[in-house]
Amino acid sequence: MAVTDEAIEKIKEMIVSGSLRPGQRLPREADLAAQLGLSRNSLREAVKALSLIRVLDVRQGDGTYVTSLEPSLLLDALSFVVDVHHDATVLEFFEVRRFLEPRAAALAATRIGEDEVAALRGHLSLVSADSTYEELVANDLEFHRRIAVASGNSVLCSLLESLAGPTMRGRIWRGLTQEGAWERTHSEHHAILDAIADGQPDVARAWAEVHVAGVEQWLRKAL
Repeated sequence: MAVTDEAIEKIKEMIVSGSLRPGQRLPREADLAAQLGLSRNSLREAVKALSLIRVLDVRQGDGTYVTSLEPSLLLDALSFVVDVHHDATVLEFFEVRRFLEPRAAALAATRIGEDEVAALRGHLSLVSADSTYEELVANDLEFHRRIAVASGNSVLCSLLESLAGPTMRGRIWRGLTQEGAWERTHSEHHAILDAIADGQPDVARAWAEVHVAGVEQWLRKAL
């Protein structure tokens, strides 16, 4: 194992064991290096790497702290990886979305509140056949984001948000080129929401899978 990798592993072990907690300041560099049996240089490289993926926060003149370790923060690195991929891999992102989106809908069906359901119905009513292309895209993204939030699982929510970029391009392409695509999308949104509102996780999951798979299937043919 490379020296820097070893240093990263040792810091990770401290966080996992609870020796270092979210928001806690790390000991002085010299003290921590001695405690972990590392050189100060390898420790410095490990801290730099962990700060890039938002595990540590280096504050100039103040010290180095463990971040909040919130999923949305830690998954920023994943968002970057997703964003730099091009259309050649977009189908793989749709496959992942097809695994995750139905699960989010099923969880939402068991956890969503009446106010959230009402807000989602109001949200869907904001678009119609006369809506602009920008309004339709924004409504679609926000609908799925709210369902992910309603799932009550912050990690799942963050993962789905990180997939929004590349899969959105495929959804837009379909909407612009396939006749009746937006009407079909809107109808499926209502079906997903009805199942969630009725507390039917299996039905919500099925509709969500049909919804995502429809775009994926069209895209496979188009590519």
